[in-house]
Amino acid sequence: MRQARLAQFQFTSKIYKGTAQVYLAIAQHLAGDAAGAVVSAEQARNTLEPLCKSQPDNSNFAEWLALAYALLGEKQLALKEAERATMLLASAKDAVDGPGTEENLALVQAISGENSSAIATLRRLLQTPFQSQLYAPMPLAPAFLRLDPLWDFLRNDPRFEKLTEDADQQVTTELLANSAPPSKSIAVLPFEDLSNKREDASFADGVQDDILTKLAKVTDLKVISRTSVMQYRGKQNTREIGKALGVSYVLEGSVRKTGARLHINAQLIDTRTDTHTWAEQYDFGLNDMFAVQSEIAKKIGGRLHAKLSPTEEAAIEQPPTTRLPAFDLYTRAKNLLLRMGLSSNERANLLEAASLLNQAVAKDPSFFDAYCILSYIHDLLYFLGLDHTAARLALAEIAIQSASRLRPDAGDTHLARAQNLYYGYLDYDGALAELELARRTLPNDPRVFELTGYIQRRQGRWEESTQNLERAIELDPRNTDILEQATLNYVVLRRYTEEKSVWDRMIDIMPNNPETQTSRAQAELNSRADTRPLHQVVDSIRATNPGAIPAIAHAWLVCALAERDATAAREALLAATDNPINLGGEIYFNGLFMEGVIARMTKDDNKARSAFTAARTEQEKIIQAQPNFGPAVCVLGLIDAALGRKEEALREGRRAVELVPIEKDAMRSQSIIRYFAIIAAWVGDKDLACEQLSIAARPPSTLSYGQLMLLPLWDPLRGDPRFEKVVASLAPK
Repeated sequence: MRQARLAQFQFTSKIYKGTAQVYLAIAQHLAGDAAGAVVSAEQARNTLEPLCKSQPDNSNFAEWLALAYALLGEKQLALKEAERATMLLASAKDAVDGPGTEENLALVQAISGENSSAIATLRRLLQTPFQSQLYAPMPLAPAFLRLDPLWDFLRNDPRFEKLTEDADQQVTTELLANSAPPSKSIAVLPFEDLSNKREDASFADGVQDDILTKLAKVTDLKVISRTSVMQYRGKQNTREIGKALGVSYVLEGSVRKTGARLHINAQLIDTRTDTHTWAEQYDFGLNDMFAVQSEIAKKIGGRLHAKLSPTEEAAIEQPPTTRLPAFDLYTRAKNLLLRMGLSSNERANLLEAASLLNQAVAKDPSFFDAYCILSYIHDLLYFLGLDHTAARLALAEIAIQSASRLRPDAGDTHLARAQNLYYGYLDYDGALAELELARRTLPNDPRVFELTGYIQRRQGRWEESTQNLERAIELDPRNTDILEQATLNYVVLRRYTEEKSVWDRMIDIMPNNPETQTSRAQAELNSRADTRPLHQVVDSIRATNPGAIPAIAHAWLVCALAERDATAAREALLAATDNPINLGGEIYFNGLFMEGVIARMTKDDNKARSAFTAARTEQEKIIQAQPNFGPAVCVLGLIDAALGRKEEALREGRRAVELVPIEKDAMRSQSIIRYFAIIAAWVGDKDLACEQLSIAARPPSTLSYGQLMLLPLWDPLRGDPRFEKVVASLAPK
């Protein structure tokens, strides 16, 4: 019956059909239906052999064919094909996906009766950190081997039973060793504000921030970043907080400002036992505030038995500024930056923070920390294209010069220089050299690891980038901005399960954030070409939280385009107001361009031409202000392609690629190459389009299966075997 139903099912691709046939054969074999298993395995072999011949370098096809051979009793063919898969995707070259081919080899060996080889392969895999293909997102674990009937082929072999027992004991030992957080780890929680006047509220945040900043300079400590701890304002369960942040201690307290005096109550709590290990109260004049904060930081370091170098002790004792009004403005600016994350008001927040910091340095021209953050804001505005002008970059450099004049060798100075070299000039080697210097005195600053990760991925070093982003997350575990960036790495590395896990983690942090909810659902669209989760989330938000519609309009528009729903697409575009639209990659479009795309999708040529003509006028203004900004030139090429201006479109597409060479910026270059492929497709040059698409899809790449399968941008290439081959290569495995 199952075989009959399988025969009636219309598969979207042959690989899906072949894998389903192998699954059915395995299930029948385990259920004792040997005859049925042989029939299904023969069908799988007939489906998969042509695929392997047409794509001999596809390790996934080889793995499934090996299983089909094994189930048919064709031992030598099975082992040969499974071993060929391990050579095509070797663990030595790909530590992420390579071990999965060895896991498949172990199963083929087990089915084929090669118990000794299978057990040896499994023993090696149990000592290898990787995400199991069979049990994703989990690693291969002894419990799976003991309980999954898939391994019944080895069940009665005493060596197999011993393997699972020994490995289980080793895992238990490692878990016990790694379960406790480091003893010298701390989170400085937000201090409670007990002041009567509203204008004094920022004093409590300033006190907490300064103490945290001082402790973070101590190499012997693990200190959680402010972004993560601020989310625990008013929370009392220190055991849960310690577990969530991975620390053994938390510092909490309160601040009351009365006239020209401050009262601080501080207490250190062991999160493992929920006991107070130190507490003290301070009552002093405002002029002594920074000295008291330094004293608290030193006492906490002493309580945690941290070793302080002379340089670290001097850093703890140094006040951030001599002017309290400047410190208040600085604290307000930092609090504003905390609100950025996934906010759609990023530009407004950055500009307001810059204004506050300009006021701070006007009150205290020697305010070093304020200059460092001010330079970062200007660099970010420039890099993100929110103000990609020479004037904005010059403002960043002025702030860096001021910081360098005050403390040329400080870690924050090196970090600011690194940010400027990266965001302003894409000088990767120079930025990495500065980051290496910054790391020496900023051991707990997640920004150092975060920026290192961003640079490495633009160099195409995705594995190293991911490791640095994961280190940044250890120091700032609830920073949704870094978590979001990590999802991009997992997408590029095709580690979709980990991507979705991070989105789930972000939803736990922000359960009511509509942008996070849509991003999680959009992961299903990208990885599996399934629009249903995103459609459902968008409908739910529109029904229950209409005020959030502008924030999710981008995701709504992508979903509508993928479903070819022009009415919904127009509604989403209207809701997006003036926010730039992103359809994948580092290219952003204005509303007029998107009107043209929607009209093009519905074959309304007159409306499309009108919209693209208006979009061209707006885009030319951007080009005049930013003539060498590759993404802007690329968008102009797309517009000209839509208008039938073939020569201009191809020239602009090539110009955009030249402006951002792949060796200079692997991420942005790949995005531009992707859209250059669309330019070529729109002007009818399919050969060039498929050539550029094959480059853009070459891993690591942000181009996804769902985007190619569903978005109308790619419609001119549908049916071309070269295009379909690229789509199949990105299909979920």
